[in-house]
Amino acid sequence: MNGPTLYDRSPAAWRIALPHTTAAVPVARALVRTALAELEHGACSDTAELLTAELVANAVEHTAGNGPIELVVELLPSGCQVEVHDPDPAPPGNLTRPTGGDPDPWQEHGRGLLLIRTLSSSCGHRPTESGKAVWFRLPTVPAQRRPA
Repeated sequence: MNGPTLYDRSPAAWRIALPHTTAAVPVARALVRTALAELEHGACSDTAELLTAELVANAVEHTAGNGPIELVVELLPSGCQVEVHDPDPAPPGNLTRPTGGDPDPWQEHGRGLLLIRTLSSSCGHRPTESGKAVWFRLPTVPAQRRPA
């Protein structure tokens, strides 16, 4: 067989430092949208943007300090992975282990991690040298099933 196969290609990755403010949320959404559109990647851009916004908002709201948070978007043949790095080593609340009951529909907070668990193909967190990375993965959607 001539030329590279789908599995021979290295993944495309974007990495950007974001301010530790709510202004980081729309910037992160735009980066994910651009990354997925640039390669006409098959992962669902709307879902990726929503879940990225949740991760970035959580990092800004629940970690102390003024240091930047970092967004990493990796495109793979099987889908995409988005990570948000922050300086707090504490694991995110109930990301991988749901707590009892549904979030209160009248409360402003409490649905972000539920959305990430529900809409991603997998999610989790891992320690880093400077804190933690919280991530989710979305699978590639076949071209015939993508919205027009």
